[in-house]
Amino acid sequence: MPESALARLAEVAELTEVPARPDLGFTDERLADLVVETGATVLVTDGDQVRASVLDLDLDVVAVMGAPTSVDLDLAAARGVPVLHAGDRDADAVAELTLALMFAVSRHIVTADNEVRRGLANRGKVPPAQRHRGRRLTGRTLGIVGLGRVGEAMRWRCEGLGMRVIACDPWVAEATHSFDELLAESDVVSLHLPLTAETRGMFGYAEFAAMRPGAIYLNTSRGALHDLTALVEALRLGHLGGAGLDHFEGEWLDPSHPLIALPNVVLTPRLGEATGETREELAEALVADIERVLRGDARPAVPFARPA
Repeated sequence: MPESALARLAEVAELTEVPARPDLGFTDERLADLVVETGATVLVTDGDQVRASVLDLDLDVVAVMGAPTSVDLDLAAARGVPVLHAGDRDADAVAELTLALMFAVSRHIVTADNEVRRGLANRGKVPPAQRHRGRRLTGRTLGIVGLGRVGEAMRWRCEGLGMRVIACDPWVAEATHSFDELLAESDVVSLHLPLTAETRGMFGYAEFAAMRPGAIYLNTSRGALHDLTALVEALRLGHLGGAGLDHFEGEWLDPSHPLIALPNVVLTPRLGEATGETREELAEALVADIERVLRGDARPAVPFARPA
C-alpha cells in the first residue's frame, strides 16, 4: 500500500509487519500462521491464498488489493467474513496496456528491441525493415469481446487510430455483433470480460480456428478465458498472427512452456493496472471500505457480475 493509505489505515487499526512475501504469495497455511502469530483480525492481501485455513480464523474483514481470484468467496460468505475488493477496474490503465500489447505484437517491437541490444539488428542478408515487417493497424477491424468500462475505453482509443471497431456483449445494446460474426470479421480480437462459469475456456480450438488468418489475439482479462494449448497450436500453425497476454492461470507461466519460445507473442505479468495512480486510488478506496466495515456499516464485496 502507498504510504498515504497506510497512514490512514493506522488511524483505525494497529499495523503489524509480516515477513517478506514469497514471489507467488503466501500459501493459505502460511498466511493462517501469520494471522495467528500476529493476532490480526483485519487482513489486507494481494494474490495470497485465502482459503479454509485462513477463513476458519476469527477475522473481521479480508481486503484484497485487486481481484479476489485467490480468495474462496463462497467459504468466506459461509463463515460470515466480509471480503472487500475494488469492483471497478482502472479502465484507462488496462486499455492503455492492451494498446501497448497490440502495437508490440503487430510491429514486432520486443523481438526488434532484443536484436538491437544484442547487436544483431543488421545480421545476415535480410534487413531489419524486411525481417520485422509488421501490419498497419489503421483501417483494420478490432473486435471487442465484452463492452464494459475497459472495452469502451479500448473502443474510443482504437477508433482514434482509424480502426473499425465492432463488439459483442449480451449486456450492451451498442454491441451489435454476435460472437461468431466478430471472430469472422476481426483482424484483432481483444477480451474484456470477467471470468465466470460461462466464460471459462470460451476460446478453444474451434474459436481460434474461426478467427481470421493472421489475426491478433489479446487477453488482458483472465488467463482461464482461453485454452492455452489451443492458443499455442493456432500460433504454431501460423493461423494466428500473434498474441498479447497479461494474465495466466495462477498468474504464473512455466518458463519451459512452449508459449515462451514463440516469437510472435508478447507476455506481461498482470500489468494492466500497474500504474502509480491506480495503486493509490485503489488503496485509498480499500481503506475507506475497511473503515466502514469496522464501523459496521459496510457489506461484503462480491465478484464482478458483468463485463469489466
